[in-house]
Formats: sequence, structure tokens, C-alpha cells
Amino acid sequence: MSKVIVITGATRGLGRALVAAFSVGGHTVLGCGRGDGHVRALRSEFPGPHSFSRVDVTDAGAVAAWADGAIAEHGPPDLLVNNAALMNVPAPLWEVPAEEFSAVVDVNVKGVFNVIRAFVPAMVGRKRGVIVNLSSGWGRSTSPEVAPYCATKYAVEGLTMALAQELPAGVVACALNPGIIDTDMLRLAWADGAARYPKPDAWAKRAAPFLLNIGPGDNGRPLTVS
Repeated sequence: MSKVIVITGATRGLGRALVAAFSVGGHTVLGCGRGDGHVRALRSEFPGPHSFSRVDVTDAGAVAAWADGAIAEHGPPDLLVNNAALMNVPAPLWEVPAEEFSAVVDVNVKGVFNVIRAFVPAMVGRKRGVIVNLSSGWGRSTSPEVAPYCATKYAVEGLTMALAQELPAGVVACALNPGIIDTDMLRLAWADGAARYPKPDAWAKRAAPFLLNIGPGDNGRPLTVS
């Protein structure tokens, strides 16, 4: 059965790979990203009924307008994937610039909050749907020089577990550790070791069916794509 799937950070990395995997499966993907060129490329490669918009998830008004239009045209999403995220440039915490720390928090935590506020009321009203907030292995463990990123992903874990307790039966929320994938973000933190891990497209072939199989029994559970 075809589903309506919303993905933030859809223009690069894991989000971009999920767009391709879900579209092959016959699902309708509604995605957003911040780069005009990347958004135009997605529109060209994945035409209607798919839809891609330039949206900064830190802008609550822009997110709300995007959600209103998407829901009006396609109805509430069956699957909402909060994927958009930033990684800090690796450094001891006391050397991280304040503006960089704020940017990581704004995208990784406030962005998730903005998207939930915009889309989830319609899912709650319908009493059906799955919300997946991408976490990380660094949302359940730590490493030096990535403290801002770790802090935000720990926040995503706690936010998601609390959200899961608030949802009506039929609506599910879970935090997902995608595993270690060779993305631009990983290369920023770990350039020497990134190449040994799977590329996003290979990961998405496993992750897409995993996400589609999330159900009520997974509500509030910390999940991992294995």
C-alpha cells in the first residue's frame, strides 16, 4: 500500500538516499532541504506526485507553511522522518564557537520540534502514523570533540520518549540510530575511517523497509537499523 512520507534534510546523505528508496517502492515522498540547487535536482529526478520544497527547519513559520500545504494536498503523513541535522567541526567543547553550538542545537533539536508541531497534530487527529526522529550512536554514547552533536542527539532521544507517552493509540514515535554510514557528516568528524562503512544508498535499501515496518509495538523504543 502506497504511503505518504515526509523527510526533512532530503537533499543530501541519508535523506536523499531514502527519497530514492521510497520512490522505487511506489510511495509519495514530500521532502525539504535548504539548498535551492539540491531541491531543484530532486524535483527534476523525482517529479509529481513527489514534492520538494526549500525549507529551513529552524524557521518555525516556514515549516508550518510547508506542512499546511503538504497536508492540504496529500493528507497527514503516514511516516514522518526527522532527518535534518548538523555536525559540529570536531573540537574540545570549550573551543567550539558559540554560534556553531547554537546552529547545531537549532537544527538538531529545535528543527525536530518545529516539524513535530507542524505535522503531528494532523496525525494525532487521524490517530494513525509513525514519527521517526533520527538519533545516532552518539545519542546513546559519547566521543571526544563532538559534544555539541552528542548533546543534541541525547536530546532527541529524550524528546522522542516523552512524545511517545503523549500520543494516542495508533500514532507511534521512536528515535532511530541509523548506524554508521559513509556520509559527508561522518567524514567531517572521522575522515580517515568513514570510507570503511556503507554508502547511503546501500544503507537506504535496508532502512526503507525497516522504517515501513515500524508499528505500535515500537512506540517509544530506541531503534537501530542493523
